Amino acid sequence: MLEMLINPRKAERRPWELFFVGALYASISILLVGWIFSQDVVLSKRSGILVVLFTVMFSMPFVYYTIKLEESKIRKGRKMIELLKEHRKALYAFMWLFLGFTVAFAIWYIVLPTTLSFREQIETYCTINRPTNFNECVVQYGIKDTTLTTPFLTNKERLFLIFTNNMYVLLFTLVFSLLFGAGVIFILAWNASVIGSAIGIFTQSKLSALPFGLLRYLVHGIPEIAAYFIVALAGGLVSIAVIKHETGTDKFWEVLQDSLNLIILAIVILVIAALIEVFVTPALF
Repeated sequence: MLEMLINPRKAERRPWELFFVGALYASISILLVGWIFSQDVVLSKRSGILVVLFTVMFSMPFVYYTIKLEESKIRKGRKMIELLKEHRKALYAFMWLFLGFTVAFAIWYIVLPTTLSFREQIETYCTINRPTNFNECVVQYGIKDTTLTTPFLTNKERLFLIFTNNMYVLLFTLVFSLLFGAGVIFILAWNASVIGSAIGIFTQSKLSALPFGLLRYLVHGIPEIAAYFIVALAGGLVSIAVIKHETGTDKFWEVLQDSLNLIILAIVILVIAALIEVFVTPALF
């Protein structure tokens, strides 16, 4: 029932509603994991992954049917700009869904008495932002049994690391969307949980600082996640086309060309996002 709160056609008319749907899905996931698995000796240590898994389960039907709807819009003779304008509606819906995830995860990180529901997210944050003192970082934010040694990185090395990591995520996003269609939502929900945790850390668990924290991470986060969604849509289009049409038909090649254009656009956006994260965001905040 909860996974069908909104349908793709309605979402494309009023994409902002997906913000509240995403926030609801993330919140219910946090509460369910805390209620069901908090006393489990093994699974309680993987709460961060379980939270993402529940969020994915709620979101999967919407993502699948949205991609299916976008594939049906591809028609012979339509120009790339016209197609991008059509796909833009779906991208807006996905971005609002992602923003709902992110805000809800940030709020729950701030208000929960412990950070154990975000264990893996904290480890990821410390790996990216404080690699030279990772062990102290995870202990500072409530994780006491993880160790890792990483070297010091210059700005250029950090730019390369961030861009290659983002390309790695982009590649997996494409592979997931090709193999599983809507399965790519796992990668995107994971990124929302990491950014939400980073916002909670940046605000020092103060709700009053939440808007500033959102601004800090969404300056580069929005173009970065937009690139992932564009690639997810591109891979999903091909995945649906393979199911509905024989390879080699005119329809299939039109879908493939449309998807390739989207992938190129996503890579360009990802380069810009990496430059913003390394050089612009630290200067502003």
